[in-house]
Amino acid sequence: MKKNFLKYSIGAGVLLLSAAILTACGSKSESGEDSQDGIKVMTTFYPMYNFTEQVVGDEGTVELLIPSGTDAHDFEPSAKDIAKISDSDVFVYNSTEFETWADDILANVDQEQVKVIEASQNIELMEGDAHDHEDDEDHADHDHSHDVDPHVWLDPVLAQKEVEEIRDGLIEKYPDKKEAFEKNAAAYIEKLQELDTEYKEAFANAENKTFVTQHAAFGYLANQYGLTQESISGISPDQEPSPSRLAQLKEFIDEHHVSVIYFEATASSKVAETLAKETGVELSVLQTLESLTEDEQKAGKDYISVMQENLEALKKSIQ
Repeated sequence: MKKNFLKYSIGAGVLLLSAAILTACGSKSESGEDSQDGIKVMTTFYPMYNFTEQVVGDEGTVELLIPSGTDAHDFEPSAKDIAKISDSDVFVYNSTEFETWADDILANVDQEQVKVIEASQNIELMEGDAHDHEDDEDHADHDHSHDVDPHVWLDPVLAQKEVEEIRDGLIEKYPDKKEAFEKNAAAYIEKLQELDTEYKEAFANAENKTFVTQHAAFGYLANQYGLTQESISGISPDQEPSPSRLAQLKEFIDEHHVSVIYFEATASSKVAETLAKETGVELSVLQTLESLTEDEQKAGKDYISVMQENLEALKKSIQ
């Protein structure tokens, strides 16, 4: 993920962008609310969409900026996407560590008109996995690597904090709807608390608490429940592990009697498949929830149901 990739598109399309922003701002009332459609909220990727939708309820519409099934790590906003944000009353994103393009985008958005909510703003982010930079001498562009881990939403406890941040931002923008937002958020937070309890109970008496993943997205979850995540590569899913890292993992898998290697359905599993074949262990899916396909959403899947699926998958390793 490159933090400066927008510079060329913003520079080349500055006239189009300015016109889009002026048009968007002109469609709103002085209060910032669209006079015809009620509250209009734009969110970046699936967890932000699902959390916000739960808080907003019937008070407005919530949309998803990054299309369903798209790898959120590789998403590059267009001038049309910027116009969508500018045409919204509220914009919700996780953090500039995940949506690395957010700073460039928001510099061109009228934040007096658009309420901007950074869901992880009051969460202390952990350092990124050390494997991000291992044997990386030939990798000149380090913008794809992370200094910190942005995957806070995969911890059910921190997910509650993100919901609270979204709730508070919406109340600040629309104080007259405080009661509705608080009621909606409380009902959803209760469900997240139940999910947290399920995880706690599942791992409370486990003897083996180590699991191996394709990329280091589950550090917050591991930290919350006393588990140990061992990753093939670092925070970025498209990063190739070095030969020395693969050799270390083979030894680790043998020594710790690892029976499962986890990969993500939306990312390439080639490295995980190779390692599983060489070590004779099972492959299983562990979802990062960065994107759900339209079919998955139509089938009723959401943040909580997928996190429950992740819990069942983790039980194969955590015993």
